[in-house]
Amino acid sequence: MEGRKRTPIAKNRRAFHEYEILETYEAGIELTGTEVRSLRENNCQLTDCFALIRGGEVWLHNVHIVPYSNGNIANVDPDRKRKLLLHRREIRVLEQKTREKGLTLVPVSMYFKENSLVKVEIALAKGKKIYDKRQTIAKRDAQRDIDRALKERNRMS
Repeated sequence: MEGRKRTPIAKNRRAFHEYEILETYEAGIELTGTEVRSLRENNCQLTDCFALIRGGEVWLHNVHIVPYSNGNIANVDPDRKRKLLLHRREIRVLEQKTREKGLTLVPVSMYFKENSLVKVEIALAKGKKIYDKRQTIAKRDAQRDIDRALKERNRMS
């Protein structure tokens, strides 16, 4: 985002390896007070999570938010499903695309916006085949070699 301050909480690196990201959407997330406090301590994992559309609502599954360290009985289940907040129009578009084209919704990152709201960036993604993953790894290795050679060359001059 251009010019907007984001404080990262968690990033789903595995999503970029497993899926080809087509479009991203910013969504709010429905949380309890102790969950927000726990997120301020950076206690969140997005590795195996996914989003589903059920009954005109988007639900986030398998996000693990560690219970707040100073919490009490107000702490909720760390692996519960959480509702994502999107406009009805966006939900309709996402539902249509996931049904027709066989795409999936994958959370890419979670962050605090400048007004202290927790946001989740979800992506409309298509699963990569094994050869696509190999191709991505090969590109990354080639780019690393090029960067290393340029750095070495600049060091010599």
